Amino acid sequence: MLMTRIIPCLDCRDGRVVKGVRFQGLRDAGDPVNQALRYQAQGADELVLLDVSATRRGHGHQVETVRAVRRELGIALTCGGGVRSADDAAELLEAGADKVGINSAAVRDPELVAGLALRFGQQCVVVAIDAARSGESWLVRVAGGSEATEIDAVGWAAEAERLGAGEILLTSYDRDGTRDGYDLELLRAVSSRVRIPVIASGGADSPEHMAAAVAAGAHAVLAASIFHDGVTTVQAVKRRLGELGLAVRSHPTEAAP
Repeated sequence: MLMTRIIPCLDCRDGRVVKGVRFQGLRDAGDPVNQALRYQAQGADELVLLDVSATRRGHGHQVETVRAVRRELGIALTCGGGVRSADDAAELLEAGADKVGINSAAVRDPELVAGLALRFGQQCVVVAIDAARSGESWLVRVAGGSEATEIDAVGWAAEAERLGAGEILLTSYDRDGTRDGYDLELLRAVSSRVRIPVIASGGADSPEHMAAAVAAGAHAVLAASIFHDGVTTVQAVKRRLGELGLAVRSHPTEAAP
């Protein structure tokens, strides 16, 4: 049985962690290094660190933030935001990222996905898809969720896999920050079209929501609000998921001697 990964997300702006609802109304949620270490101590399997303002403001990713986090962090780190080229990705990897997330630039130039996979390996390439419901389907949003497109999100996920993506980070724009649960229909639709791992994002409020996402096809579950706001901890989530029958990595302090 594959282990379900629990991944806290650090959305960053100007060197601080922020959180909002549907990508808007961002509020301060702490220092990224302190938050990263806290989640690592709780047993997080990986972290995602995204510069949420990079695309809209037109500046590059926050390499110094990535470097500062990596100096202290021992678990896998995916970084994204403002990645427009292979050189941008290389800068993040050199700063300490294990994987690079790309979103808007990949939508505008899909061959960027293939180029990154060829240069750095498929395992390094995470295509992030922000999807908003439109009738019976979902459309891709870009620029930190601020711009709508007419691109079908499920079809784009399949194309990203074909081009060389190693993972899909799938965020429901409609559920982001709401704590109403993941969009399970979206997860089922994408998971049924791709063979690469899908990370569920947007709407988590409980371990039960996470278990439902895994049942819908997710290989990993990402959350922010419930961890940042102290609603629960990674350790508590893993304990409950284990009770629900999911295979999760034990927290070091809970491992058998």
